[in-house]
Amino acid sequence: MPNAIAQKIKALKEQIPSEVTLVAVSKTKPIDILQMAYDGGQRVFGENKIQEMSRKWAELPKDIHWHMIGHVQTNKVKYMAPFVALVHSVDSFKLLKEIDKQGRKNNRCIPCLLQVKIAAEEEKFGLTKSQVTDILDSDFVAQMEGAVIVGLMGMATFTDDKEQLTKEFSSLQLFYQQLKTPYQFTTLSTGMSADYPLAIALGSTMIRVGSALFGHREYPQQSTA
Repeated sequence: MPNAIAQKIKALKEQIPSEVTLVAVSKTKPIDILQMAYDGGQRVFGENKIQEMSRKWAELPKDIHWHMIGHVQTNKVKYMAPFVALVHSVDSFKLLKEIDKQGRKNNRCIPCLLQVKIAAEEEKFGLTKSQVTDILDSDFVAQMEGAVIVGLMGMATFTDDKEQLTKEFSSLQLFYQQLKTPYQFTTLSTGMSADYPLAIALGSTMIRVGSALFGHREYPQQSTA
């Protein structure tokens, strides 16, 4: 009998277009919960901490595609380089260079998305559009062997204002369409639990859904020792 999480995944996949990839955001969720999702057919999981993702990779089936969706520190890239399937959050030239370096060391070409800042919140990471084009047109990118840029990622403002969200998603979609053919892009990663239907309507090919599948995140208590 299908478990509740498997049923939610099945229902969501039936709602979204077949060409849209569902990334199950599994950060902070325990192994048994991820196994339920796996048993329901889910093979793409998103994590925001490399240490946690590495631990789960070691314990769960090896046909899972692990996506790094959180901010990445360059000194930790080496820990995910052997297995990460897609890095959503490339927000600096320095990080891209380190991914390429570690990809080469592991005889891999690691797919990456450039994170574009579309949200109004100052604390959200991301590149400006001019920074994106500077990176794409650089000699370094033309010579990369350990990494490849396959598209863009954006995090919209955390708001219920549909007009604001539409503006942000539309801006990113237009930028993506301008870059898609010349740079052979395949992926636009936008949309989360609260706004993925709008993101899909505005061109998203990959959605990152956590709470709608697993419930609200549970953060471990900090040790006081």
